[in-house]
Amino acid sequence: MIRDGRLEQYASLLVDDCVGVEAGWQVLVRAQPLGRPLFEEVLRQVGKRGAYALPRLSFGLGGTGGMESAWVNAVPEELLDTVPDVDRYTLETIDCFIAILAPENTREGADIAQDRLARIQTAYRPVTMAFMSHEKPWVGCQYPTQALAQDAGMTFEQFEDFLYGAVLIDWEALEREMRTIADRFDAADEVRLVGEGTDLRLSLAGRAGRVSGAGANMPSGEVFYSPVEDSADGVITFAEYPGCYLGREVYGIRLRFAGGRVVEASATQDEDFLLEVLDTDDGARRLGEFGIGCNPGIQRHLKNTLFDEKIEGTIHLALGQSYPDTGGTNESAIHWDVVKDLRQEGRIELDGELVQENGRWQP
Repeated sequence: MIRDGRLEQYASLLVDDCVGVEAGWQVLVRAQPLGRPLFEEVLRQVGKRGAYALPRLSFGLGGTGGMESAWVNAVPEELLDTVPDVDRYTLETIDCFIAILAPENTREGADIAQDRLARIQTAYRPVTMAFMSHEKPWVGCQYPTQALAQDAGMTFEQFEDFLYGAVLIDWEALEREMRTIADRFDAADEVRLVGEGTDLRLSLAGRAGRVSGAGANMPSGEVFYSPVEDSADGVITFAEYPGCYLGREVYGIRLRFAGGRVVEASATQDEDFLLEVLDTDDGARRLGEFGIGCNPGIQRHLKNTLFDEKIEGTIHLALGQSYPDTGGTNESAIHWDVVKDLRQEGRIELDGELVQENGRWQP
């Protein structure tokens, strides 16, 4: 078999640039079976850097701590409320975490009831907070599979080229460009988003943005904030794309905010699931993130949030858990990113000044 040189570049990006593995570290590497080529290359490169690799294979859904749906669906509910001692010890003692998603079926886990998922997510939140707050490095990525290609409406080879085109880019140059965007938003207090069915205001006062280059998600390429928790006011309609979460696709999401909370919510498809997620806990109806997509290698929606939230000329809002390192204080078991496309009809204003129109930045 001819070895694809891009595989080694990808693994090096993950190991060196995204998490910065050092000698002696304990590195948890979780993957699904179809990700074996990247999995083994990451293990190899971790070893070359004198670090311990802790390999974990799973068929499971990422949002359940890698647990299998067969167990989640069968176990007594009270066991969902605690983290097994072995898992707790591992997550508390590892130095970094690399997750390689390579699904055979992108709807894996869609048969798990939302209340069961919420219990697992709530249990795992305290032991994963060091990663969520970026105190410890981690990266989540994908490896090409037929299922991901099919969801994207591409052949396998097309999706493979698309993936590498989104991750093997000049990250230093893109980070410089994103820094200029972040500086603009850092200097402002109020953001106004206007588009189809949308007129939403939120505050970034006192909040510093994070430039996401070669870091926690790969592909990366976004500038993101944790909005002031009680500031969101108005309506946003995600008319262009479905909100994809835990193996589900929710179309036509419309949210009305008042005092920072979702006070009305509807969807044209799978509305019951949307409402169940919003009722997960007190923080699920508040915004945990406002993000701006900046990756020039991603220009189309794939029903794949890891890519979609980075589409150049889009924004995304996440319901639920915020990022403490960007000033966020909202707590929730969920973090659901939903993408809004502003490239055809939309604008962003900062303190009343137009800064982006139809996806193009204004001078």
